[in-house]
Amino acid sequence: MSKIALVVLSAALLVSPAYAASKLISVPSAQSTKVTLDKLEALAQSRGLKVFARIDHAAGAQSIGEKLRPTELMIMGNPKGGTPLLQCNQAYGIDLPLHVLAWEDAAGQTWLSYKNLAKLGYKHTDNSCDAALKRLTGALEGLVTEAAKSSP
Repeated sequence: MSKIALVVLSAALLVSPAYAASKLISVPSAQSTKVTLDKLEALAQSRGLKVFARIDHAAGAQSIGEKLRPTELMIMGNPKGGTPLLQCNQAYGIDLPLHVLAWEDAAGQTWLSYKNLAKLGYKHTDNSCDAALKRLTGALEGLVTEAAKSSP
């Protein structure tokens, strides 16, 4: 990856958690990226979601002799949540299953970031689509919020 692409990606990820009106929501975590994502994975599985992949971008960078702060992507989902949205508009398939990125900023703060599905602009006319979107986004927000909290 070029240095310019890394700068653009880094700038895109530096989103305030209060800036939920954007297409990316970022929530600060009280733990390291690994602990946070491990917690998110356990929570997701306990709620019936399948974890399809965890992609360690920092390990990828290290494999080519480059450095990258902890950055790991988890892809997870459940057909019960995703299928209703895909039936509304198959374009949701580009964003499903769900993606959550755990990453550490330059100050050492861990973040969980995910797309705000409601702001992606997919068109549908069925009111049941709005309900399905609200259920899925609510579930994702709850998982991320819980994973970001410090353990008792």
